[in-house]
Amino acid sequence: MKNKSSSQKQFLFGKRNYRFLFLSIFFIALGFTLMSGGGSDDPTIFKPEIFNFRRIRLAPTLVLIGFGIAAYSILTKAHKK
Repeated sequence: MKNKSSSQKQFLFGKRNYRFLFLSIFFIALGFTLMSGGGSDDPTIFKPEIFNFRRIRLAPTLVLIGFGIAAYSILTKAHKK
């Protein structure tokens, strides 16, 4: 006889892990969105907007935080009931 608990399929991650994973995807997408733009359509014109705080410091920091959250969500154990 098979136990009912052994025949049930279980997900690799728990609900908490998936929440952290979706949060990390949000942070990474936000970082790449903030990094975009700032260039000039005309290559002879220089716009110093490309080197502002948002594109040089804030956006890459958000991307790195997103990757850190993703690693945390993968490495933590799922809570089993």
